[in-house]
Amino acid sequence: MNAFFLSFGVILLAELGDKSQLMALAFAARYKAVTVLAAVTVATLLVHAGSVLLGAAFALALPTALIQFVAGLAFFAFAAWTVRGDKLGESDEGRAKRTGRWALLTVGVAFFLAELGDKTMLATITLATTEEPWGTWLGSTAGMVLADAIAIAIGALLGTRMPERAIKIFAAGSFVVFGVLLVAQGLGLI
Repeated sequence: MNAFFLSFGVILLAELGDKSQLMALAFAARYKAVTVLAAVTVATLLVHAGSVLLGAAFALALPTALIQFVAGLAFFAFAAWTVRGDKLGESDEGRAKRTGRWALLTVGVAFFLAELGDKTMLATITLATTEEPWGTWLGSTAGMVLADAIAIAIGALLGTRMPERAIKIFAAGSFVVFGVLLVAQGLGLI
Protein backbone atom coordinates (compact mmCIF):
# COMPACT_ATOMS: atom_id res chain seq x y z
CA MET A 1 0.00 0.00 0.00
CA ASN A 2 2.91 2.38 0.65
CA ALA A 3 4.07 1.99 -2.95
CA PHE A 4 0.52 2.60 -4.18
CA PHE A 5 0.00 5.82 -2.19
CA LEU A 6 3.49 7.19 -2.90
CA SER A 7 3.18 6.47 -6.62
CA PHE A 8 -0.35 7.83 -6.70
CA GLY A 9 0.70 11.14 -5.12
CA VAL A 10 3.90 11.60 -7.10
CA ILE A 11 2.30 10.86 -10.48
CA LEU A 12 -0.82 12.90 -9.70
CA LEU A 13 1.45 15.89 -9.04
CA ALA A 14 3.66 15.15 -12.04
CA GLU A 15 0.67 15.03 -14.39
CA LEU A 16 -0.74 18.40 -13.31
CA GLY A 17 -0.05 20.83 -16.13
CA ASP A 18 1.64 18.11 -18.19
CA LYS A 19 1.28 17.85 -21.97
CA SER A 20 -0.89 14.75 -21.77
CA GLN A 21 -3.23 16.48 -19.31
CA LEU A 22 -3.56 19.30 -21.82
CA MET A 23 -4.29 16.69 -24.48
CA ALA A 24 -6.99 15.16 -22.27
CA LEU A 25 -8.58 18.57 -21.91
CA ALA A 26 -8.50 19.14 -25.68
CA PHE A 27 -9.88 15.68 -26.45
CA ALA A 28 -12.67 16.11 -23.89
CA ALA A 29 -13.79 19.28 -25.61
CA ARG A 30 -14.29 17.21 -28.78
CA TYR A 31 -15.20 13.65 -27.70
CA LYS A 32 -17.39 12.12 -25.01
CA ALA A 33 -15.69 12.35 -21.61
CA VAL A 34 -16.17 8.64 -20.89
CA THR A 35 -14.46 7.74 -24.19
CA VAL A 36 -11.49 9.96 -23.42
CA LEU A 37 -11.21 8.62 -19.86
CA ALA A 38 -11.35 5.00 -21.06
CA ALA A 39 -8.65 5.64 -23.66
CA VAL A 40 -6.44 7.46 -21.14
CA THR A 41 -6.83 4.59 -18.66
CA VAL A 42 -5.86 1.87 -21.13
CA ALA A 43 -2.90 3.85 -22.50
CA THR A 44 -1.70 4.64 -18.98
CA LEU A 45 -1.98 1.01 -17.84
CA LEU A 46 0.21 -0.06 -20.76
CA VAL A 47 2.84 2.68 -20.49
CA HIS A 48 3.15 2.37 -16.72
CA ALA A 49 3.39 -1.44 -16.86
CA GLY A 50 6.42 -1.07 -19.11
CA SER A 51 7.82 1.67 -16.88
CA VAL A 52 7.53 -0.49 -13.76
CA LEU A 53 9.17 -3.45 -15.49
CA LEU A 54 12.06 -1.24 -16.59
CA GLY A 55 12.43 0.30 -13.12
CA ALA A 56 12.34 -3.13 -11.43
CA ALA A 57 15.08 -4.35 -13.79
CA PHE A 58 17.25 -1.36 -12.81
CA ALA A 59 16.61 -2.15 -9.14
CA LEU A 60 17.94 -5.68 -9.59
CA ALA A 61 21.03 -4.55 -11.47
CA LEU A 62 22.18 -1.55 -9.41
CA PRO A 63 23.01 -0.93 -5.71
CA THR A 64 20.15 0.59 -3.68
CA ALA A 65 22.11 3.63 -2.45
CA LEU A 66 23.10 4.54 -6.00
CA ILE A 67 19.50 4.13 -7.20
CA GLN A 68 18.21 6.38 -4.39
CA PHE A 69 20.80 9.06 -5.10
CA VAL A 70 20.19 9.05 -8.87
CA ALA A 71 16.41 8.94 -8.30
CA GLY A 72 16.72 12.01 -6.08
CA LEU A 73 18.62 13.84 -8.82
CA ALA A 74 15.94 12.75 -11.30
CA PHE A 75 13.27 14.25 -9.07
CA PHE A 76 15.13 17.58 -9.12
CA ALA A 77 15.06 17.37 -12.93
CA PHE A 78 11.31 16.59 -12.78
CA ALA A 79 10.83 19.71 -10.64
CA ALA A 80 12.61 21.85 -13.22
CA TRP A 81 10.64 20.18 -16.02
CA THR A 82 7.41 20.91 -14.17
CA VAL A 83 8.27 24.60 -13.75
CA ARG A 84 9.28 24.86 -17.41
CA GLY A 85 6.00 23.19 -18.34
CA ASP A 86 4.74 21.45 -21.41
CA LYS A 87 2.94 22.85 -24.39
CA LEU A 88 1.01 21.01 -27.05
CA GLY A 89 3.06 20.87 -30.24
CA GLU A 90 1.53 21.07 -33.69
CA SER A 91 1.37 17.27 -34.01
CA ASP A 92 -0.28 16.97 -30.58
CA GLU A 93 -2.84 19.65 -31.49
CA GLY A 94 -3.52 17.87 -34.76
CA ARG A 95 -4.21 14.58 -32.97
CA ALA A 96 -6.46 16.36 -30.49
CA LYS A 97 -8.52 17.93 -33.31
CA ARG A 98 -9.23 14.69 -35.21
CA THR A 99 -12.78 13.50 -35.17
CA GLY A 100 -14.49 10.34 -36.26
CA ARG A 101 -15.92 7.08 -35.10
CA TRP A 102 -12.52 5.84 -34.00
CA ALA A 103 -12.30 8.25 -31.07
CA LEU A 104 -11.27 5.62 -28.49
CA LEU A 105 -8.42 4.39 -30.67
CA THR A 106 -7.37 7.92 -31.68
CA VAL A 107 -7.24 9.16 -28.10
CA GLY A 108 -5.61 5.97 -26.80
CA VAL A 109 -2.84 5.93 -29.38
CA ALA A 110 -2.21 9.67 -29.02
CA PHE A 111 -1.95 9.30 -25.25
CA PHE A 112 0.29 6.27 -25.46
CA LEU A 113 2.68 8.07 -27.81
CA ALA A 114 2.59 11.29 -25.78
CA GLU A 115 3.56 9.41 -22.62
CA LEU A 116 6.61 7.67 -24.08
CA GLY A 117 9.59 9.46 -22.53
CA ASP A 118 7.32 11.87 -20.65
CA LYS A 119 8.14 12.91 -17.07
CA THR A 120 5.33 10.73 -15.65
CA MET A 121 6.81 7.69 -17.41
CA LEU A 122 10.29 8.55 -16.14
CA ALA A 123 8.95 9.21 -12.63
CA THR A 124 7.21 5.81 -12.67
CA ILE A 125 10.47 4.12 -13.72
CA THR A 126 12.24 5.97 -10.91
CA LEU A 127 9.64 4.95 -8.33
CA ALA A 128 9.77 1.33 -9.48
CA THR A 129 13.49 1.16 -8.69
CA THR A 130 12.77 1.49 -4.97
CA GLU A 131 9.10 0.58 -4.49
CA GLU A 132 7.00 -2.58 -4.80
CA PRO A 133 6.05 -3.14 -8.48
CA TRP A 134 2.29 -3.85 -8.27
CA GLY A 135 1.61 -0.94 -5.95
CA THR A 136 3.76 1.34 -8.09
CA TRP A 137 1.97 0.32 -11.29
CA LEU A 138 -1.54 0.65 -9.89
CA GLY A 139 -0.78 3.80 -7.89
CA SER A 140 0.94 5.59 -10.76
CA THR A 141 -1.88 4.64 -13.11
CA ALA A 142 -4.56 5.81 -10.65
CA GLY A 143 -2.73 9.10 -10.03
CA MET A 144 -2.40 9.82 -13.72
CA VAL A 145 -5.98 8.86 -14.53
CA LEU A 146 -7.28 11.08 -11.72
CA ALA A 147 -5.22 14.07 -12.90
CA ASP A 148 -6.41 13.52 -16.46
CA ALA A 149 -10.00 13.00 -15.27
CA ILE A 150 -9.85 16.48 -13.75
CA ALA A 151 -8.76 17.88 -17.11
CA ILE A 152 -11.38 15.82 -18.91
CA ALA A 153 -14.12 17.16 -16.62
CA ILE A 154 -12.97 20.73 -17.14
CA GLY A 155 -12.62 20.19 -20.88
CA ALA A 156 -16.07 18.63 -21.10
CA LEU A 157 -17.71 21.36 -19.03
CA LEU A 158 -15.78 24.48 -19.91
CA GLY A 159 -13.55 23.71 -22.85
CA THR A 160 -10.78 25.76 -21.20
CA ARG A 161 -7.42 25.02 -19.58
CA MET A 162 -6.74 24.72 -15.89
CA PRO A 163 -4.80 27.60 -14.29
CA GLU A 164 -1.21 26.40 -14.49
CA ARG A 165 1.16 28.60 -12.47
CA ALA A 166 0.11 27.69 -8.92
CA ILE A 167 -0.25 24.03 -9.84
CA LYS A 168 3.23 23.96 -11.40
CA ILE A 169 4.83 25.58 -8.36
CA PHE A 170 3.14 23.16 -5.96
CA ALA A 171 4.06 20.12 -8.09
CA ALA A 172 7.67 21.29 -8.56
CA GLY A 173 8.03 21.91 -4.82
CA SER A 174 6.79 18.40 -4.12
CA PHE A 175 9.37 16.96 -6.52
CA VAL A 176 12.12 18.91 -4.74
CA VAL A 177 11.01 17.50 -1.36
CA PHE A 178 11.01 13.93 -2.73
CA GLY A 179 14.38 14.59 -4.37
CA VAL A 180 15.96 15.83 -1.13
CA LEU A 181 14.65 12.77 0.74
CA LEU A 182 15.95 10.33 -1.88
CA VAL A 183 19.38 11.98 -2.11
CA ALA A 184 19.65 11.96 1.70
CA GLN A 185 18.71 8.26 1.76
CA GLY A 186 21.22 7.50 -0.99
CA LEU A 187 23.97 9.25 0.95
CA GLY A 188 22.97 7.44 4.14
CA LEU A 189 21.94 10.63 5.94
CA ILE A 190 18.47 9.31 6.86
